[in-house]
Amino acid sequence: MSILFESLVFGPISSRRLGKSLGINLMPEIGKICSFDCIYCECGWNPEKKNVSRLPKKEVFEKVLEEKLKELAGTENEPDSITFSGNGEPTLHPDFAEIIGITIRLRDLYAPKAKISVLTNGTMLHKKEVFDAISRIENNIIKIDGGTYETIKAINKPNVDFDLEKYVERLQDFKGELVIQTCFLRGEHDGKKIDNTTEEEITLWMEHIRKIKPRKTMIYAIERETPEKNLATVSLKELEQIAEPLRQLGFDVECYGK
Repeated sequence: MSILFESLVFGPISSRRLGKSLGINLMPEIGKICSFDCIYCECGWNPEKKNVSRLPKKEVFEKVLEEKLKELAGTENEPDSITFSGNGEPTLHPDFAEIIGITIRLRDLYAPKAKISVLTNGTMLHKKEVFDAISRIENNIIKIDGGTYETIKAINKPNVDFDLEKYVERLQDFKGELVIQTCFLRGEHDGKKIDNTTEEEITLWMEHIRKIKPRKTMIYAIERETPEKNLATVSLKELEQIAEPLRQLGFDVECYGK
């Protein structure tokens, strides 16, 4: 069963990576809009028809977020993170850059200790306003789920132009001020084997990390139901083994699994 977030602002919920996380969903409440269609996405597959008319307006977002932050201010539920994730890719919202500006202002007023986090697949970073907005926040958490284009295509199923070499070059433009997240998995999809934990994949993935030089890398395994049923989770022990060579090179790598 897929998970769809039915509110513009939801939580706070307990996040294994971000603490008390106040969630932001800039996508429709009734469906998913994303430039990827990841085989492990907890929100399920992309619908055949997109309904962009139901995207929340920035004025509504401002009102709802301000009310929620006022409610939480000074309580035990004051968030550690204001987190953009939700039903798809948040940077697809046409007013994303302005919404980040609104969020920074309201955070500074009502929850100054909270960090602003965006979980993104990075496909809109070619737009200057999106890149600049992402650069303003504390946790720009950007996906790279493999070492080769073929594996990323199989896992993430991009529905926009995606050039892995140019993507890595674009992430280098952050000058290390970003967080990389990677989901490691193995299984089958459409009758084809998928495994981003092979020696070749890990070697090439590590090379991407060495070029990007993120301040932190988060690697994790599947823990929720996935739209593709023929996937296997990777153990925490194996994640730690993947992380160790990068740690030896001085990279900060966090592992999340069982």
